[in-house]
Amino acid sequence: MSVSKRIRILCVDDHPLVRDGITFAIQNQPDMELVAEAANGLEALAAYRQHLPDVTLMDLRMPEMNGIEATRAIREEFPNARIVMLTTYSGDVQALRSLKVGAVGYVLKAMIRADLINTIRSVHAGHRRIPSEITSDIAGHFSADALSTREIEVLGHVAAGCSNKVVADHLNISEDTVKGHMKTILAKLQANDRTHAVMIATKRGFLD
Repeated sequence: MSVSKRIRILCVDDHPLVRDGITFAIQNQPDMELVAEAANGLEALAAYRQHLPDVTLMDLRMPEMNGIEATRAIREEFPNARIVMLTTYSGDVQALRSLKVGAVGYVLKAMIRADLINTIRSVHAGHRRIPSEITSDIAGHFSADALSTREIEVLGHVAAGCSNKVVADHLNISEDTVKGHMKTILAKLQANDRTHAVMIATKRGFLD
């Protein structure tokens, strides 16, 4: 296949071993070529501007600028950009955030070997490609109340082992306010206690 007909790919991931694995997979495909690599969101934006790839593979969690912010920035400048999120994590919150900023595909790193090549071809052809386990998570929590920014802050401190009093001191609010937030958090997440709430929030992607 001529070079001009190949799908031109930008790979963005802060782990060199992941990039190497993706490079190996792509170089064995006659209809694909890797045109650039980046290790964070800021490098991704610069590389996109320079190379204008057909498909971008974007790690979700990176230093400097994460994948969601990088996707937002690229799509604002290049509305037709086709971006596939790569992640080790299937939390429905992160998936929804990715889709809202314009990602058209989502690949779990555990399934890269099986799904990556087909996903690249699919999104290049104009289709969305979302794993069934992620769409199931999204559907399962579609009617659930989202946590507010303040509630995520409170729960983040709780996850770090802070008591209500310490959380209150950190956020400059009263201890009663913290207790009120925790009551709302437990209800929204349908959690039995603080530990259960942290576990659910982490699984769904509210917390790192």
